[in-house]
Amino acid sequence: MGTKTEVRPQKREAWGRLRKLPSKRWQARYVGPDDKVYSARTEDDKPLTFLTKGDARAWLNGVHAAISRGEWLPPGEAVRRRRAAAEAVAARDVTFREYAERWLERITTEPGKGGKLRRPGTVLAYRGRVRNYLMTPLGDVKVREIDTEQVRALVIKLVAMPSVLKEDAKHNGIAGDAVDVLKMILRAAARDGLLAKMPDVPTPTRKSVRHDDAHTPEDDVATPTQVDLLYGAVPQPWRIAVLFAAWCQLRRGEVLGLQRHDIVWNSDRTAAILHVRRQKNGSTGKLTDPKSDSGRRSMAVPPLMIERLREHLDEHVGRGRMAPVVPGAVRGNQYLSASRWNGIWAAARGAVSGLPDGYRFHDLRHTGLTRIAQEGATLAELMRRGGHSDVTVVLRYQKATIARDIELAARMSVTAGEEIRVEMERAKSEDRAA
Repeated sequence: MGTKTEVRPQKREAWGRLRKLPSKRWQARYVGPDDKVYSARTEDDKPLTFLTKGDARAWLNGVHAAISRGEWLPPGEAVRRRRAAAEAVAARDVTFREYAERWLERITTEPGKGGKLRRPGTVLAYRGRVRNYLMTPLGDVKVREIDTEQVRALVIKLVAMPSVLKEDAKHNGIAGDAVDVLKMILRAAARDGLLAKMPDVPTPTRKSVRHDDAHTPEDDVATPTQVDLLYGAVPQPWRIAVLFAAWCQLRRGEVLGLQRHDIVWNSDRTAAILHVRRQKNGSTGKLTDPKSDSGRRSMAVPPLMIERLREHLDEHVGRGRMAPVVPGAVRGNQYLSASRWNGIWAAARGAVSGLPDGYRFHDLRHTGLTRIAQEGATLAELMRRGGHSDVTVVLRYQKATIARDIELAARMSVTAGEEIRVEMERAKSEDRAA
């Protein structure tokens, strides 16, 4: 029969208590100034035992001395402070690369200025600017060492970069966007205590990459005849996109995200209301909410395009209510991608004379809003139809109604239609004379 090992109580210490464990190691315990009993623990808050009684006693004496000097902290609080101090030391050495990655992860879950989460496409664009323009010059620099001199030197280099869109352009079109992201990151670093103060970041001039200084916005306004020629230059089943951009003033993503049920007809299909409820994100390819709350809107389809729209829906769009209005293929259920549309558009615009070099699909939206303005639309009505959200205080007192929108769309149709008719008559006369 085996003998039972007995753990004998040890002699009480002058302060604290020592106990020999079955493992032969020693445990130290004491009553703190808060009248709570504490056992020895490591600096990372794990149980601590000692090989010898002398070691345990020495540890107790150290704690007792700390209490006498008024330096004692509850073990949990001591651990928290040590960790905070270690994190502060580590933070002082964090590089721009490390912090920028953390910031990019953070903004995917933190609301932006308006209290809404940033769209995936926005975060993707920010990530691209960090990777392409900020990491090489700043990636290995400690955030706390970034100063105004470094930032200004970087901005000068960014501004001096050549444009990838136009070889002889005076502006590259990327410096301003890259500097905006840099400012956001540095502001966050200052709020987090990694920077003593926000460096003075100069803002690059934002000007068109595609045009010289003599170019005006009016140069991008296509004539109704040019819009009609662009419509004819785009193959089916995609040419209706031209009319949506020009006469309904839709953005590319809004056009590509349209579904059959977004178009609501009257009883005899001679008039329709278009509801903008979503957009197809050009970066992610996903259907998302419109660009802003103002982007979710309803508008009258101009009579000018009613017949063509009706034929398009009958001949090229699937029967389901959620069928894409601009499908990848005739009656298809797949949405046309932004990249594929860009190729289609590039080929079509080259077939129409008189347009500026590099004429953008978005310029058709500018064309349509200009035409609506020429018909007498108020600023509030323009912003409503265009889905803009940048509204001044005065606009709060201006009301834009669907009835007024129908009237404006009809007036624009009459004016534009007459211009097309006159131009066609002129062309016929020239042909007969030849």
